[in-house]
Amino acid sequence: MKLVGIAGSIADQSYNRTLLNFIAKHFEGLVDVEVLDINDVPMFNQDNDQTNSAVIQNLSKKISTADGVIIATPEHNHTVPAALKNVIEWLSYEIHPFDGKPVMIVGASYHTQGSSRAQLHLRQILEAPGVNAVVLPGNEFLLGKVKEAFDENGDLKDQNTVNFLQTTLQNFIKFAQVINLISKTEDYEEEDLSAKEGTDTTIQGVDMNADDWLDQAAKKVHAVDGDTYVKLDSGLLTVNQLDYFLKTMPVELTYVDENNQFIYYNKTGSAEDMLAKRVPSQVGDALDKVHPKISRVIKHVKQVINTLRTGKTDLVSMPVPGGDESKSHVMHYYKAMHDEEGNYKGVNEWAVDIKPIVDQYLHETGQKLVKDPNAEIDATSGASEKPEVKVDVTSSASKH
Repeated sequence: MKLVGIAGSIADQSYNRTLLNFIAKHFEGLVDVEVLDINDVPMFNQDNDQTNSAVIQNLSKKISTADGVIIATPEHNHTVPAALKNVIEWLSYEIHPFDGKPVMIVGASYHTQGSSRAQLHLRQILEAPGVNAVVLPGNEFLLGKVKEAFDENGDLKDQNTVNFLQTTLQNFIKFAQVINLISKTEDYEEEDLSAKEGTDTTIQGVDMNADDWLDQAAKKVHAVDGDTYVKLDSGLLTVNQLDYFLKTMPVELTYVDENNQFIYYNKTGSAEDMLAKRVPSQVGDALDKVHPKISRVIKHVKQVINTLRTGKTDLVSMPVPGGDESKSHVMHYYKAMHDEEGNYKGVNEWAVDIKPIVDQYLHETGQKLVKDPNAEIDATSGASEKPEVKVDVTSSASKH
């Protein structure tokens, strides 16, 4: 994977540049990082547009062609340095190389806070209209007391710090792969997440976004419940039995119909205990209400749904970046559903923590996992008839 690094300081002695150089050197078997120079970038001035200057165009080209960007920022007066803000101004005025680009933020400071406030502000800047970068959530790398952190060769002294940095970088690699993959998807803008078209199974005369949609809709169609039997293609169950069966599934299930209406999830526990924080009041909602009103989130949801609807693939999968990987590794899968004639009938989403499964297998077989420093992460293979696509963490039906 090809990354570029930008240090937010133009000082001759920049510990944030040292941090980027360490990443480039120490993790060269994992990523290819080119550290860019911003020292000659002119002061931003709308009355003297220098967008076409060699230095601005070079930065834009390097960022556009990279798979992702690492920005290392110091903290000046509780925010990012003027030099870094100046670069972002140029790259969000007439040209927009950050648009849709995966970005990872790191930072180093003289004191214990490790540029925490500057990093928070930088996230807000990068997500502003005109910049529209896709910033890795969580995974904060805050290097404090930086004067003591490096040895004379520019290497980090503390191995635990190096290990944490590697984990953060690996999370970013996975994040960048899925963001870049879905960015290649075309013809998705017309995907309607409002569920306004309706289908032959849409329950008419009930506000789909009502919190009590389930009760209203069930009454409207005289839905059966309790001990009424339901004949399935390979079984006969009462409604209660079917409910028990689904609630005890070892995965969290969600059904979104072909009209992009969120119509079911198996409530395996309270929302706070579930991998995807779904709540009963969401059932019946259109997908544009289920997901946060953030343009890049809606864009990614459209891409996932359209990829499945149009048959570009039958299965989309993605890991959820962040969290403690020693305790969990949560995967979300999205499977296109079809009727007997092959017509698209919606999405079967399931979320599962695969870490306990892997741990049990290793325990029973007496094996263990060993990191392969030369391994390339596979973002395309999968057990589906067509290539599996791994996509964005924002596309599950969870409430925000």
